[in-house]
Amino acid sequence: MASQYNETIRVFKAFCDENRLSILARLRTGEKCACNLLEDLRITQPTLSHHMKILCDAGIVQGRKDGKWVYYSIDPAGVEHAKVILEQQLTFSGSSREN
Repeated sequence: MASQYNETIRVFKAFCDENRLSILARLRTGEKCACNLLEDLRITQPTLSHHMKILCDAGIVQGRKDGKWVYYSIDPAGVEHAKVILEQQLTFSGSSREN
């Protein structure tokens, strides 16, 4: 059960930061080079790497290395998985016992 919670926490953590939401907004229009994300967001490379690690670990974003740059895009399978996790968390089970 704890590993299931860890997965849920990892996915929700990806959506709990203004910079990560801004990155996702930019990626909704298609694949972006890390160099363009750095320019657009005006953050440092280590900061971008930190946010991309969280997004990639959650399965929401995938990276593709080409030369010295990494190109990021939204991972459709990861997005569907995040939707399932959210739905599971919000689905009423119908069984409730009051103490």
